[in-house]
Amino acid sequence: MDGDRIHLDTNYLIYYAHGGRAEVVERVQSWLRQGKSIYVSAMTWAEFQCGPLTMREHDLAHEIIHGVLPLTMEHGNSAGWLFSQTGRRPKSLADCLIAATAIADGATLATNNRSDFAPFLPHGLKLA
Repeated sequence: MDGDRIHLDTNYLIYYAHGGRAEVVERVQSWLRQGKSIYVSAMTWAEFQCGPLTMREHDLAHEIIHGVLPLTMEHGNSAGWLFSQTGRRPKSLADCLIAATAIADGATLATNNRSDFAPFLPHGLKLA
C-alpha cells in the first residue's frame, strides 16, 4: 500500500472523538489536511463501540475515517504469529490484531500506547 495511510489505535480514536486531547485532534486534522487516508481495523472499531459513546462521538469518528478494514484469515494468521513472537503477552491479542492489520495494509499506526505496540516494531509495524 502507500505511506499515506494512517491506522488509528482505539485510544487515538477515542481521544479524537472525545476531544479531550488537543494534540491528538490537531495531529489527525493535520493528517487529513495533508491528504492522508485514515482507517481503523475491525478490532479497533469494535473496541471503540464498547463505549460509552455519544452519538456526537460516533459521528465525529465517522467523519474522519475512510473505512473500517475487516479482519481476514491473513490477519488472524499474522496476529497469532505476532502473539507468539512477542512473548505471548496476556491480554495482547487485540493489539496483535490491530498491528497485523496495519502491517498488512502498509499503514502507520497512531497510538498513545506506544509501549504496547513497541514489541511489533521488529516485525514491520510503523508507529506515528
